[in-house]
Amino acid sequence: MKNLDELLRIAAKSTITVLLQGESGAGKEVAARQLHKMSDRRDGPFVAVNCGAIPSQLVESTLEGSQRGAYTGATNAQTGMVRAAEGGTLFLDEIGEMPYNMQSRLLRILQEHTIRPLGSTENIPVNFRLVCATNKDLKSEVAQGNFREDLFFRLNAFPITIPPLRERSDFDAIAKELWKELDENEIRMLRNEQWPGNIRQLKNVIQRYALLKPHGYSLADILDDEFAPPNTKDGSAPYHPETTGENALYANERARAPEWDIIEKAIECHGGNKSQAAQSLGISRGCLVYQIKKRAIGAPQANPVRN
Repeated sequence: MKNLDELLRIAAKSTITVLLQGESGAGKEVAARQLHKMSDRRDGPFVAVNCGAIPSQLVESTLEGSQRGAYTGATNAQTGMVRAAEGGTLFLDEIGEMPYNMQSRLLRILQEHTIRPLGSTENIPVNFRLVCATNKDLKSEVAQGNFREDLFFRLNAFPITIPPLRERSDFDAIAKELWKELDENEIRMLRNEQWPGNIRQLKNVIQRYALLKPHGYSLADILDDEFAPPNTKDGSAPYHPETTGENALYANERARAPEWDIIEKAIECHGGNKSQAAQSLGISRGCLVYQIKKRAIGAPQANPVRN
């Protein structure tokens, strides 16, 4: 989007701390890397850290490094993520998951522009650009006592919101970039979905389609399976208000994977229409297609299966 690109270009001209906000899978790390490449630090390192994956006992050494023998098992000196980003960009992903004790360490680093490796008595000057990302509302986290208010104000110097995929005007270009062989009809089908997993989910679906298309699967099959409503915990079909009479029999009889005789009955009942048959069975159309292919149904039938 032009607005997003413009904000990234503006931020890239300075060393201001940037806070990228948006849903999971919206492309926050992609934006962070783009910001780094447009900045004067493009020739320096880009160091990405997932804050939620750092064990609490390794907070200090992960950020600031450690000297040999600083703790049990420290057989070698560790540089630490901050020094690893010297002259470049430190990207702290999922900053809202950062342990509270780690937040105070980060705040001190930002205030003093120095680090002190574990086991050392000397401060070491550091020079890096900080970019953070989160899918949480940090203001709410501050109000709930989960995030330091003073650190929030340090990080929120230049906030940029990455819109979810369903709201992006460049959806077609993103899909085409993921797989150039998509035609206009396929792109329109993709655009009509909500994509709660955003770009990450779209990429997974397109990669799956690229692998399965040569084997006779359509994009509709893939999308039906991807966005099918979840089964209930006991493995029974989800309730459909329109499933009544004989159709309800099929839905009530099915287990997590319907028996083939039940599938055949549903297909026959609906005159070979796969979409209607799948709905009556309480499964996705893609799942039904998979079952049909698995049984190698290819011979002419009294009621041929229709799309």
